Amino acid sequence: MQAKGKIRYYKAPPPKPPAPVVVKTAAHSEFLRTGRIARYNPIWLPEERRYLTHDEVAERTGKRLEAAGETSHNRINSFHRSIKFPKIIFHHTLDERPHLGYCHVTAARTQLAHGVPVSWSFYIANFVSEMGGEETFFERISTAYSRMYFAVAVEREAGQPLQINRSIRKNGLLFRTNDPMEAIKNVLMLGTSNEMLREIIKKL
Repeated sequence: MQAKGKIRYYKAPPPKPPAPVVVKTAAHSEFLRTGRIARYNPIWLPEERRYLTHDEVAERTGKRLEAAGETSHNRINSFHRSIKFPKIIFHHTLDERPHLGYCHVTAARTQLAHGVPVSWSFYIANFVSEMGGEETFFERISTAYSRMYFAVAVEREAGQPLQINRSIRKNGLLFRTNDPMEAIKNVLMLGTSNEMLREIIKKL
């Protein structure tokens, strides 16, 4: 199988300034006066295309993702004073595809309906995909939608890095949606056991 080359990114040039107003003499008059046909060339030359490094693209992607994470966290925490989540914002971009990535927004611990406590993290991604694979968590990546919101159950054993908790569901997902309002509702539902508040959240 032939190896794929790296994706190349280039910096879009700034908008072109308006063309200067040039008062033109009629072509036949100019010819009779000088014996030459005037040819007007534009003085604005197109800017040379500059390719961005993958590090530059990753930096820009990260800033956009973290800005989206900040906005989502503010919206979640503005719902009710009794439901507050910590702000734990950081991002990762995908290897060889630095224009794509995901941002961690918050994390908490919840008592699920069947009484099992579970720790979870909430993320935003700027792509959609199948999720939860053993070897590759994101599979069949698509940019058909601008964002994907999801929460995944996590666990940490002593001396081990954080990993997906697959005891609740095989893929570890608690929810996944492309709708930002639906995502906020799901996070709020995970954040409270108060039945009155849960009924209000359901009606949002």
